[in-house]
Amino acid sequence: MAGWTAGDIPDQSGRLAVVTGANSGLGYATARELARHGARVVLACRSAERGAEAQGRLLAEVPGAEVECRALDLADLTSVRAFAEGLEADELHLLINNAGVMAMPYGRTADGFETQIGVNHLGHFALTGLLLPKLLAAPKARVVTLSSISHFGGQVKLDDLHGERRYNRWTTYSRSKSANLLFVHELARRLDATGADVVAAAAHPGYAATNLQYAAPRLEGRRMAERVTTLTYRLLAQSADRGALPTLFAATAPDVAPDDFIGPRIQGWRGRPTRSWRAKWTRDDAVAEQLWTRSEELTEVGYEALKA
Repeated sequence: MAGWTAGDIPDQSGRLAVVTGANSGLGYATARELARHGARVVLACRSAERGAEAQGRLLAEVPGAEVECRALDLADLTSVRAFAEGLEADELHLLINNAGVMAMPYGRTADGFETQIGVNHLGHFALTGLLLPKLLAAPKARVVTLSSISHFGGQVKLDDLHGERRYNRWTTYSRSKSANLLFVHELARRLDATGADVVAAAAHPGYAATNLQYAAPRLEGRRMAERVTTLTYRLLAQSADRGALPTLFAATAPDVAPDDFIGPRIQGWRGRPTRSWRAKWTRDDAVAEQLWTRSEELTEVGYEALKA
């Protein structure tokens, strides 16, 4: 694992990868490197226009890459279902649950979920469940879900999942990232219980310079917050390319185990990928199972193949 770079990605020829939020930042860097190493990549993007631009940029960087763009809005389960139903492939080898929102003002998704838990967790929970048959059909498939080192800032509150009693944008973001880890923990357990040949792992980028932290300040016109973000990026952050390394490692390295959490080596902020520290509550079996059951109820997506 020491010194691992994108150049160490094994040949991905013949493998199909879906990367959510692939039009910029970590998602784009992840999709580009998978395509560079031979994978056929589907850029799953909320904006068709930005997705098409990203596809053109990727093809310019990796001539001859097999890449396509398809619409996916994780804040709308109708869109999630349409994406899954329209993916014309019998096998899916890599699902990278990368897309997310951060510290947004209180809002609701099309299905009435609080925005951050809806996009970051429930949207990806539904997408993974709907694509599960294709993942189970593929040899050595993997599901990699992006969490954050910020998950330590909030435990999932099942009795107030949508922040209706009390909402703090940063605490809610942290809770959604804890939900990502609980999801991976329970998914890995269920896959193992059925003997499935699919590895579920998690990753985080440390502190990487992407558009994620700009979204809320721009939405609310907070220019000072934008300037502070720009300054801290210049002083502290690593690039999106470096931030994508933990995801790429979790998706392709040979020694990744179920429920692994991969992040940057240096204090979890930057550097080469390694196994990362995680809060103990993200391995709580009882809470993971309860969140799973609640997520199935809310999304109406049941993981039937794992209930045999």
